[in-house]
Amino acid sequence: MDIHEYQAKEILAGYGVKIAEGGLAYSPEDAVQRTREIGGNVWAVKAQIHSGARGKAGGVKICFSHEEVEAAADGMLGKRMVTHQTGPAGKVCSRLYIEAGTDIAKELYFSFLVDRAHERIVMVGSAEGGMEIEDLAENNPDAINKIHIDPAVGLLDFQARKMAFALGLEASQISHAVKFIRGCYCAMRELDANMLEINPLVVTKSGELIALDAKMGFDDNALFRRQKVAELRDKTQEDSREMAAADRGLSYVGLDGDIGCMINGAGLAMATMDMIKLAGGEPANFLDVGGGASPERTEKAFRLVLADEGVKAMLVNIFAGINRCDWIAEGVVHAVKKIDMQIPLIVRLSGTNVEEGRKIIAESGLPIITATTLAEAAEKAVQARNEQVAKEGAA
Repeated sequence: MDIHEYQAKEILAGYGVKIAEGGLAYSPEDAVQRTREIGGNVWAVKAQIHSGARGKAGGVKICFSHEEVEAAADGMLGKRMVTHQTGPAGKVCSRLYIEAGTDIAKELYFSFLVDRAHERIVMVGSAEGGMEIEDLAENNPDAINKIHIDPAVGLLDFQARKMAFALGLEASQISHAVKFIRGCYCAMRELDANMLEINPLVVTKSGELIALDAKMGFDDNALFRRQKVAELRDKTQEDSREMAAADRGLSYVGLDGDIGCMINGAGLAMATMDMIKLAGGEPANFLDVGGGASPERTEKAFRLVLADEGVKAMLVNIFAGINRCDWIAEGVVHAVKKIDMQIPLIVRLSGTNVEEGRKIIAESGLPIITATTLAEAAEKAVQARNEQVAKEGAA
């Protein structure tokens, strides 16, 4: 789960991380009022969307008057912003963060990430901040410093000092940097975050360290014990299909293809999507219905997949171990009759009670295409999709 910049900053401020003064605005009038409350004569107007590279999309403006603030806010609110992280669909800006201008002497990069390969938290820093870390890694990988932290021991002061020196900070700033770094680490560890990024971390002309931007991502599986974090979720910034699935206890990830998938088991789902691509098609989604797919749960999954108007065919691939093929078959038949599907449906069953399941499908009288192997199911799904596209094109 991702949160907005202003939310991440509020969290970090509670752990002793210094941030610039700012306030939230929902209208151009609010934005001007925030500038009056902040004071000064330079402000940053920042669109609050779940994406990096906002500046390139016009989502960050430096303003020197109330009129400029009002114009910048009017140009961002309600607009769909497209970055390389949002994809072509973009994300709509519905709120702004108005922040006091900062006298920047130096921009740095700093983050904590979960390194799954090393089973450690990795602290990443660079003296070259203010740019995308992916670009920096590609163009100048030696500029990136990494320090792995043993989760059983935690962040040690010498590691924080080592990073502070790697960032090129002066000796007089090291103690402040250690406090800053420890505050970030505590926020990540205590709130079950899996990512914390500050880009840029700036050194002001007076020598202060300020988090000028902040991103935090959290482990969805830990939200049940982090109620205050869960309340920060902004569903308008997430894929509506994925949110609908999460609200129904289903694991769903929307993709750009047009062959809908309903599968039990994450590994089998990945293999099925690979087979669809190998057969020349493109999957529309990842959907794992889990091991206890009842008829009601199966119907919910069907409706979720078919809610995507771009789906031209649907593939159901079930390997029943804990589950039973006859239960799945009953759920599929029930769902198809109730939903009145208008696109081809391909079903492949394997495992416990597979013969009974296939019999239920065969005797249903429904135009369901069946397959016995995964490769056959993928090929039939792609063929059915192609026929459906040709049929719609001729209509």
